[in-house]
Amino acid sequence: MAIEVPWQQLSSDALEGLMEAYISREGTDYGEVECSLSEKKAQLLQQLKNGHVLIVFDEESESCNLLTKEQWRQLQSRSAEDEYFGY
Repeated sequence: MAIEVPWQQLSSDALEGLMEAYISREGTDYGEVECSLSEKKAQLLQQLKNGHVLIVFDEESESCNLLTKEQWRQLQSRSAEDEYFGY
């Protein structure tokens, strides 16, 4: 089961580490113009603040991930469907 974690509840070190791990993943695309790590972190923090990106903790894997609001809705919908059908 996954739960949303408000970004404000993380320590600054934990938030910084989570953002850096997310940014450094292969395939993360910031457009045609290359940005510095600090610029990418600022953009990501703004997306967290305005609710476009959410922090999600997966209890099964005991890990955090960043999802868009739409990805989170889809995950919740699938989870509700699984519970309904007993998966």
